[in-house]
Amino acid sequence: MKTLLEILKEISPEIDFENCTTLIDDGLLDSFAILEIVAEINDAFDIQITAPEIIPENFNSAQALWAMIQRLQQ
Repeated sequence: MKTLLEILKEISPEIDFENCTTLIDDGLLDSFAILEIVAEINDAFDIQITAPEIIPENFNSAQALWAMIQRLQQ
């Protein structure tokens, strides 16, 4: 989770990723940021996030992202 938070803060340092649960719903992440997050996560965790995984439920919070990463690593 620490690595994920570092990636997120590097991409959007102004967002409180540890506490925010409405990143997509509130428009805090735009499509460019999402694509950047996907690319960084794919590299850092050696996984492949596919188009069906890129849904608001998986990107609304760092916790949701972490749950997706863990699921894809299995």
